Amino acid sequence: MSSDLSVPETRVLAIASHVVYGYVGNKMATLVMQSLGCDVAALNTVHFSNHTGYRQFKGTRSTAEEISDLYQGLTQSLLTDFDVMLSGYAPSAAAVEAVGAIGLDLQRKAEAKPGSFFWILDPVMGDQGRLYVNDDVVPAYKKIIHHADLILPNQFEAEVLSGIKITSLSTLAEAITVIHATYSVPHVIITSVQLSKLSRSSSTPATPPNSLTVIGSTTKTDGSPRLFRVDVPALDCFFSGTGDMFAALTVARLREAVFAAGPSLRSTKSWVSPDDVPATELPLAKATVKVLASMHSVLEKTLEARDAELRAAAIEDESAAGLSGEEKEKREYLRRTKAAEVRVVRNVQYLRDPVIEFQAQEWDKADLPARLQ
Repeated sequence: MSSDLSVPETRVLAIASHVVYGYVGNKMATLVMQSLGCDVAALNTVHFSNHTGYRQFKGTRSTAEEISDLYQGLTQSLLTDFDVMLSGYAPSAAAVEAVGAIGLDLQRKAEAKPGSFFWILDPVMGDQGRLYVNDDVVPAYKKIIHHADLILPNQFEAEVLSGIKITSLSTLAEAITVIHATYSVPHVIITSVQLSKLSRSSSTPATPPNSLTVIGSTTKTDGSPRLFRVDVPALDCFFSGTGDMFAALTVARLREAVFAAGPSLRSTKSWVSPDDVPATELPLAKATVKVLASMHSVLEKTLEARDAELRAAAIEDESAAGLSGEEKEKREYLRRTKAAEVRVVRNVQYLRDPVIEFQAQEWDKADLPARLQ
């Protein structure tokens, strides 16, 4: 049986951005989840011509009222029997609050059947040390995050949520612990950390400098984290939409792993495994391994296609002869950005049948804060 058929039937409400050209936000997430057999209802928070990495775009942002109205339309027609909600970019604090209200309403509808609804929240606020949303979006996220089952911050967003500057493996573990405790969120994945840039204990083997690491955790009943990590080779290119691909793959693969664990877990609130399940055997860890395997293959193929496209363009392009230096620079930037659009459609087989190369690893106790050792 092919692996895509092992993903159980899953109805997803996906709330995120939309672009006409390229694959980011819901454009990416919807394709990925549908390729794995999920039935996706996409509620778009922006409608742009292309992603903002091009430094120019046209389009509109949805208001909080428009987001709420679309959900009310689903409600009045009894179209809210969702198993999972995946929420991503929201363009304002009011829009974040509107998304939060939708998540809360779906949770209320599912109260009688624990485990029947799961909310994955990507708190899209910034990256690389800076916010790219208004300041009032941060407290709006902090207000709704404690209702989510799983959150997917990057390193910078984890620092914003925890109030801890991540400078070492110990502070990274502390940040996750604080997020669990502060927001009562049972599952956390920090989606991209360069461990080679963090200080580490002398007992911990060095991570190759060209690696990215994904860190995950599911709490025990006492609130303490069960930490695991998966290291993957970094690719020498910036791709837009990878966070959306990660989140969408996680929806399918986590459902798959939870159902494989047996009926008791799927009827447990927030799908939190018993305390005796080690970190590397958690459904969250098993899902992350498959997610990263798929992503690495798709992005490798994208990098190959990008390089071929740029080589061909360098040979064939004679139309830039009369352009100014600034115009040539802009043209080249747009060409390189377009060439790096993720080739997800042509490589959908890697979503369905990932080639597992990278395994989840236990967290070294020497890299834990003293109170967690």
